[in-house]
Amino acid sequence: MGATEAVFRRLKSLIQDGEYAVGDRLPGEIALAKEFGVSRPVVREALQACAILGLTETHTGKGTFVVSAKESAKLTFAGIEARHLIEARQLVEIPAAGFAAERHTPAQLQALFTLLDQLAATTDAHEWVRLDGELHTAIAAASGNTMLTSMVADTRRALDVQSEFLNLTQDRRADSDREHEAIVRAIEARSAARARHAMSDHLDRVAETIARIAD
Repeated sequence: MGATEAVFRRLKSLIQDGEYAVGDRLPGEIALAKEFGVSRPVVREALQACAILGLTETHTGKGTFVVSAKESAKLTFAGIEARHLIEARQLVEIPAAGFAAERHTPAQLQALFTLLDQLAATTDAHEWVRLDGELHTAIAAASGNTMLTSMVADTRRALDVQSEFLNLTQDRRADSDREHEAIVRAIEARSAARARHAMSDHLDRVAETIARIAD
């Protein structure tokens, strides 16, 4: 478990157990960082995760306040409900992966493997999210369908928020790396069926993680 996930889980527990009641103002980031023995950015990311769950709200100049002791039943990322985001991705990214297997160029395939290497090598969580977006967009581009590529690119505003949330609070990076490699290997083999299955499996794992959080 990473530092951000540990702080997030502790804050969530304190809120749900009533240590911080609805209406209470949480200690500032510096005070929380000192209390948990972590850096201020770790606390900030944990607070952002709490806000996504509907537990807290941050008001500039005033601080962060507890607004609910119960997690929201509907997770939203950049204003888009997580369930709707998954459904849209299934409609767009699964066929795009199949087309990429059939239509990719050698240069596009090399770019996909380069992104896999970069994802595996980076230790920066925010850089990983950026590369994750590039990989999914590159897979769509390899489909040769400009409309699918545009649709995948347009989802990144919400998906980047979702990806960061899941990786910081649920430690999804290693699993995602393996799932990404399975997709790219299927594209390399020019197996449309395998590529569609691998992308479907990846999106199912993301959906299961989100459902587990909501439950």
